[in-house]
Amino acid sequence: QVQLVESGGGLVQTGDSLRLSCAASGRTSSSYSMGWFRQAPGKEREFVTAISGRDKSPYYADSVKGRFTISKDNAKKAVYLQMSSLKPEDTAVYYCALSLSGIVYYDPSRYNYWGQGTQVSVSS
Repeated sequence: QVQLVESGGGLVQTGDSLRLSCAASGRTSSSYSMGWFRQAPGKEREFVTAISGRDKSPYYADSVKGRFTISKDNAKKAVYLQMSSLKPEDTAVYYCALSLSGIVYYDPSRYNYWGQGTQVSVSS
């Protein structure tokens, strides 16, 4: 009932910036929480950032705090991830996720819908 599609990934150098977009369609609501996870080769999917559907507060992983910014446009049904000062360790497939509960979870298994992912590669 909800579809998510990410875009904006690419190959960049250390220190560069990228802006990822996630477009939602279907039965969406501003009361849903939405966020971003990433998964590097051979590693578990990890929390990056998300916005609560309850108090609208953003949450960030310590590894990206101060470098990444999440934003949401309810009219466009989209969520964005502005990434700055990129490092090689940011290299991963980035996934958009949505939770119907409106709660921000750090556990990816708690999210109800996922996008297909977009590749971000940062060279040194």
